[in-house]
Amino acid sequence: MNPLRLLFPLIAMSALSSSPASAGLTTSVYGKLSDGREVKLHTLTNASGMEAEIIDYGAILVSLKVPDKDGKLADITHGHDTLEGWLGDSAYFGATVGRFGNRIAGGKFSLDGKEYRLATNNEPGGVPCALHGGVEGFSKKLWKSEAVKTDGDDAVRLTYLSADGEEGYPGELTVAVTYSLTDNNELIWDVTATTEAPTVINIVHHSYWNLSGDPESSIHDHELTLYADHYLPTDAGMIPTGEKAAVAGTPMDFTKATLIGERIGTDFEALVLGGGYDHAWVLNGTAGDDSLVKAAKLRDPGSGRTLTLSTNQPAVQFYSGNFLDGGTGKGGVRYPRRSALCLETENHPDAPNQPDAPSAVLRPGETYHHRMVHAFSVE
Repeated sequence: MNPLRLLFPLIAMSALSSSPASAGLTTSVYGKLSDGREVKLHTLTNASGMEAEIIDYGAILVSLKVPDKDGKLADITHGHDTLEGWLGDSAYFGATVGRFGNRIAGGKFSLDGKEYRLATNNEPGGVPCALHGGVEGFSKKLWKSEAVKTDGDDAVRLTYLSADGEEGYPGELTVAVTYSLTDNNELIWDVTATTEAPTVINIVHHSYWNLSGDPESSIHDHELTLYADHYLPTDAGMIPTGEKAAVAGTPMDFTKATLIGERIGTDFEALVLGGGYDHAWVLNGTAGDDSLVKAAKLRDPGSGRTLTLSTNQPAVQFYSGNFLDGGTGKGGVRYPRRSALCLETENHPDAPNQPDAPSAVLRPGETYHHRMVHAFSVE
């Protein structure tokens, strides 16, 4: 099995008519870009009232309303109220990022004997790198959308054609992202991609979660489990060193449910370099084909809301919102530091330059497939 999970699509999807769609899915105009193109808002609702909102711009999850232990619905994601807010967003709230999510060292990689150079749009520790697809990656593109069904559930399918050479990446890439919402309170994000020439790929979903429903509260009180016995230490530029380190006996150990704030201030090199948690954990078990492994479990003790995350990818990046700085979000609320966290399933950061990482190369005739299942419950 190819370790990147270069898989053929596993979900048969049949397109439905445009808005109004079948029960459980509505579509409306969210706003217009400066060139007049319309951005649509798609709202998925399931039998228990859980609601997901998605826009064509950036294939972004705008909001997700989930019930707590008393059945009270609340939006548990950070983001913006208007298209203008999303246009100016630099935190990648709710976005689909690519071609390559996470970092590429020095903004360069070699493929089949040729070196490719990318924009260096991030400088952690003063060390330049390419981050989340570049200056204008997938999160800043207008995608085409249609209503679909996946295994009988209402869904939205978004497609984008990335030109050869876009942001420095080789090969014309055809991408499809599908959001579906099941009556089992599962939000599924599923992406496939094919290419006309060899390229590198790591498409990532980047929602920020605060399960309490209070977007100003700290995620230090959330309990986190990561199904990973190893993590990837980094240098000062947040690029993996090539080592795969055991979490046992360190503040990186989330193999049992642990309060995020319990050890986040520890004088431990990884936490000092990242300003908190901002690392990739290598998941236990082997995912691929149509098999998933558990990546994480997140629980807010106050509300009882619980998120169990499964994927077919080899790693999960846990980012504890270290660089949230009080910027204004939904409803005029300011998002303070560590008021939300990200759990990004993915290939290893800087995989094109890391000899021991799973291959990030996609070739013509292959299909890249990344699946995330966010299962919500109360405990």
